[in-house]
Amino acid sequence: MNDANNSNNSTAGVTEVAGVTVTTFKKNNAYFELSKSKVLSQFNLVNEHCDMVSYSSKTNPIVSSILEKEVSCLFSVHLVNELVNITDYTRVLFLAQAWDFEEINYLVNLGVRKFAVDNLHDLEMLENFLSKHLDLKIHLLLRLKLRENSIRTEKYFVFGMNSELINSKVKELSKLDQIEKIGIHFHRKTQNMSEWNYGFELAELFDEEFFDCIDVVNMGGGLPAAYANTDMRLLTGIFKKIDLFRDWLTEKKIKLIIEPGRFIAAPSGKLIAKVIAVDAGTVVVNASVYNSDMDAVIVPVKLLIEGEKNKGSEGSLQYCIKGLTPCSLDLFRYRVYLNPVSVGDELVFLNSGAYNFSSNFCNLDVPETRIVE
Repeated sequence: MNDANNSNNSTAGVTEVAGVTVTTFKKNNAYFELSKSKVLSQFNLVNEHCDMVSYSSKTNPIVSSILEKEVSCLFSVHLVNELVNITDYTRVLFLAQAWDFEEINYLVNLGVRKFAVDNLHDLEMLENFLSKHLDLKIHLLLRLKLRENSIRTEKYFVFGMNSELINSKVKELSKLDQIEKIGIHFHRKTQNMSEWNYGFELAELFDEEFFDCIDVVNMGGGLPAAYANTDMRLLTGIFKKIDLFRDWLTEKKIKLIIEPGRFIAAPSGKLIAKVIAVDAGTVVVNASVYNSDMDAVIVPVKLLIEGEKNKGSEGSLQYCIKGLTPCSLDLFRYRVYLNPVSVGDELVFLNSGAYNFSSNFCNLDVPETRIVE
């Protein structure tokens, strides 16, 4: 055994399990770097194409803390637990699903006044609450279920109401003094590369009376981030379609909200890992998709690696980059071309700032996030 190659890879310790003291043996941790300047530049890029950004806080809550201090925006939150990442609750857009009277009351007492409602049951719950709190003023979005044309992760939508229901409810609710602003919310899919003709779709679904009733459209997120399996040349065309949609809404005196998450968070983060083994073209790093890149399991994104080469590049070798667990799905990249890799080298995984949450698989440690300028 080569001690020089192994002495810095692991540390031993002790812990107590079920009353028994056991020795633990942990690989030294990989870590994330999150660039504050990149967060802000990505925010500014999308902010040019809308009237308000509502950052999807679940994507990376640390990004929320940066944006709250530095820019004017909203924060889209799905669960009460997420509110720990935000201090100014007047900036929260709470996307309700399966809530109850107690939860609504809790949110209102905190100061939350902006809500997006997903289904008729939840909407009726909110209407009932409003009827008992006549002094309460809110902003309300009703979630629209869009049809899908080319879909991967969300083939059958479970979110949103049909256009007929929304059409009638908007016309009814817009007459209430308690609802200061009303509109619709939708979200097509993550990494949306093609389906952005929203003006055409909405014009097919709703009449002019409907558009006269609403103040805002939240078109959700879906703006793509750069991965090894993403063609970012399409981004310019996507923004052109969003600009056309915004112009169409502006003519109707309707404001546009965009709800990015991945687009801001992903390129702002890097995962820095060390190589702990190399064998027959397989590289094992001191990280796992289960503690740093669950996105790779849920949505098949492939993180770019700093310095990766094209196939056939002079001096490059083909590698499979594997995480440190025994799971066959623990793969960062199945095939990538790099300069020769040795134990102790660092691999930097780019665009890893989105959905980099951890599981408790194999009792893995959670990598530290270091904020850099």
